[in-house]
Amino acid sequence: MTSTDQDRQTPAPQAPSRRYSNYVLGVLVLVYVFNFIDRQILSILAEDIRNDLGVSDAQLGFLYGTAFAVFYAIFGIPIGRLADMWTRKSLISIGLAAWSLMTALSGTARGFASLAAYRIGVGIGESSAGPAAFSMLGDYYPPRLRATVTAMYSSGVYIGAGLGILIGGQIVDRWNNAFADGGAPFGLVGWQVAFFAVGLPGLLMAIWVWTLREPIRGLQEGIVTKDHPAPFKELGKETAAILPPLTLLSLQRAGGARTVARNLLIAVGCAVACFGLIQVFGNPVQWIALAIGAYAFLSWVQGLKLRDRPTFELVYRSRSMIYGMFGFGWMAFVGYGLGFWAPTFFRRVHDQSAGEAGLILGLTAAVAGWMGVAGGGYFSDWMKQKTAKARPLCGLIIALASIPLGASFVLTESVTTAYVLNFVYTVIGSAWIGSAVALANDLVLPRMRGTASAFYILMMTFVGLALGPFLMGWLSTTLEAGGADSGRSLQLAMLASLGAYVLGAIFFWLAGRSVAAEESSRIERAQAVGEVIEAA
Repeated sequence: MTSTDQDRQTPAPQAPSRRYSNYVLGVLVLVYVFNFIDRQILSILAEDIRNDLGVSDAQLGFLYGTAFAVFYAIFGIPIGRLADMWTRKSLISIGLAAWSLMTALSGTARGFASLAAYRIGVGIGESSAGPAAFSMLGDYYPPRLRATVTAMYSSGVYIGAGLGILIGGQIVDRWNNAFADGGAPFGLVGWQVAFFAVGLPGLLMAIWVWTLREPIRGLQEGIVTKDHPAPFKELGKETAAILPPLTLLSLQRAGGARTVARNLLIAVGCAVACFGLIQVFGNPVQWIALAIGAYAFLSWVQGLKLRDRPTFELVYRSRSMIYGMFGFGWMAFVGYGLGFWAPTFFRRVHDQSAGEAGLILGLTAAVAGWMGVAGGGYFSDWMKQKTAKARPLCGLIIALASIPLGASFVLTESVTTAYVLNFVYTVIGSAWIGSAVALANDLVLPRMRGTASAFYILMMTFVGLALGPFLMGWLSTTLEAGGADSGRSLQLAMLASLGAYVLGAIFFWLAGRSVAAEESSRIERAQAVGEVIEAA
């Protein structure tokens, strides 16, 4: 039988039906909802944990941000690479089960150290979801719908965050009121029960995700990607390339003594920066964790250049990718910071109870966040038909519009007005997410989407999650130590954070200068450094 006869007998692979694609999208949105319920619930529980465990605002910012973010971002790199090589729906399912268990165990914490350990576990588990889901959706839907679809998926951020705040606030108030005179089962208090209540259902959700069908990688763009013969062997290599001190051994094998020498210079630079930040801000654990994370990431990038030159070129030699991700990172800085501290802000400044603040802020995050993310994704795809600069241009518009809205929300003296302005601010301030994910995917080949998405997530977590909540908490703690009351100090810290939008706008302008040329030349640039591309 000739190869031509075989081609005639082998049916061409078919794109998944729109109905099933929408079903998968719906399930993955629910996964992201669980992701952010488990992540965001700490914000509404912060005041009770502070009183119960005796932790400071800066430590709470560390627990919500850095303890989670560093491990979430760092493990997202090798897991993102695994998503480019292995069955993505299985990866999501296993990760969901892991982070749900860690969330439930957070209810057993008896101090700062144990709660930090569980938050690290949540971060590692959750690092599986984003890269794998973004990659899957890129194969279920055509490129022209990319920002809309990824925005719909990313709306789970705000739905989950809203439900986390709402559910957490209701559980805390109802449980503590029911057992105000003691006698609670096993001596549990409200914040502990809240962790159990949101963590355990995720174990059942993980079984559902396991039943999804894996799409054909690259089919939507006509770029065939063969199955990797040994994905877990590669995972071991990628993990060794990012975990100190195994990074040195990995680089020695791949690049020799000169590469190791460069890596040691990177380590010294991170250590010097860490020392300087500790002198300025204090809180050694915050900056040591961040320095270790930065060193691990830079070491991995150094090794990626040797192991996979095409991916390195398209992700880390792309000016529009680097500038764009820094811009969106500063958007996340404000979003994560205000999102975490808003419940505490309403409790301190406007004298709201956990239940009141949780109900209104939870509904606001879910409804306004969904509106903003979904609408922003649709707007980004519409703009993409008009200009190749659409993704960074959308970020620029949203950054500039968010500054006056955020300032008005923080400064108003009326609690009703503050709730209304927070709703409007959330709609506008959340509209950038679809553009961010689409930009990361637009600039690479299908087999690189998991890695590009992991880089997007790393920037959002390092710049946004690790720095935003902590620095707002640090500034609040510093102002309070200087004599301001706790409400006023937090208000001023939130207001100061809006300056990050200016930094974001500058990076978006820089990204817009090169994005069109780099997107249109991605195949040629990859082939120039050894990529072999086969047509579907």
